[in-house]
Amino acid sequence: MKRIIIFIFGFLAFVSCADIYQPREIKTITVKEFKIDSVSIRAIQVINKNEVVYAGSNGNIGFFSDNENSKLKPIVLEIKYQDSIRPNFRSIASNNKGIFALSIGNPALLYQLSDGKVTLKYTENHEKVFYDALQFFNDNQHGIAVGDPTENCASILLTSDGGDTWHKIPCANLPKFEDGEAFFAASNTNIKTIGNTVWIASGGKKARILKSDDFGNTWQIYNTPIVQGNGPQGIYSIDFVDKNNGIIIGGDYSKPLENNANKAITNNGGLTWTLVSDGQNPNYKSCVQYVPKTKGKEVFAVGVTGISYSNNGGITWTEVSKEPYYAIQFVDRKTAWLSGNNKLGKLVLK
Repeated sequence: MKRIIIFIFGFLAFVSCADIYQPREIKTITVKEFKIDSVSIRAIQVINKNEVVYAGSNGNIGFFSDNENSKLKPIVLEIKYQDSIRPNFRSIASNNKGIFALSIGNPALLYQLSDGKVTLKYTENHEKVFYDALQFFNDNQHGIAVGDPTENCASILLTSDGGDTWHKIPCANLPKFEDGEAFFAASNTNIKTIGNTVWIASGGKKARILKSDDFGNTWQIYNTPIVQGNGPQGIYSIDFVDKNNGIIIGGDYSKPLENNANKAITNNGGLTWTLVSDGQNPNYKSCVQYVPKTKGKEVFAVGVTGISYSNNGGITWTEVSKEPYYAIQFVDRKTAWLSGNNKLGKLVLK
């Protein structure tokens, strides 16, 4: 019996050690830039390592490929509403029914692109309307969009039929917001979904996390130590590697070189947050993303101040480029697409 117990504990120790991810020794990080004229791109949806869809200013929704042999050639749709309004898109998401793009400003315009057709799925008219981000859940049927308050709560849209219909949650069913608390339409990454759980990050007067475990039907809200109090301060981006471990990043857009209280991590699903790399780089960033299949150890953050990388879950960071980008989205452990002002980028790790 004693030998069996020793074997069991030895086996468990082996499994535990084997499960600990050892970050790679990345020898080179390259970024290839592609000029996209006359469009600011803050929202991207990767297809594969050679293809990406983007939504930008001037009503532009584009497909881009860096593969000369691609069957789908680069194309840009220039969408107009009522023949005069060019939507400024800062949100994009996809499911098995197509590509969805959502505009900022009044009126809010949510379009679906599918089978070569562009269909307007939702509109909202209000002097305060301003939608910031859009994502679908893993089941492809439930989707969520978030915008600044038009009343005393966040503006949140939900769909449960794959994007065919959308409805706005009444303020009576949402946590109240402080006057001056809102969101940032910086990279389409202040929403994160895993399973039936969603987290949304706010900024301005308060920097908090809204969380729902049931596709957005009920909500909780949690405080964070991220810098807050003024309009450009707060959380700009959020990511989770699983339902417990996540990271938030941001800062003060008006003071992009500051690096105090702008990065934090959680290990309890967002209930509490701990500052990391406080007073150290990176400074202001608009997007943070875990590298897939690295157990939450490898993380990239991008912004107008450049690109930074961490191989210990965000505790310490290394600057890898000073090139400005708004957003990053990974295809796999080696490849990511980036977006910026008049450009896309492709990041390759070796």
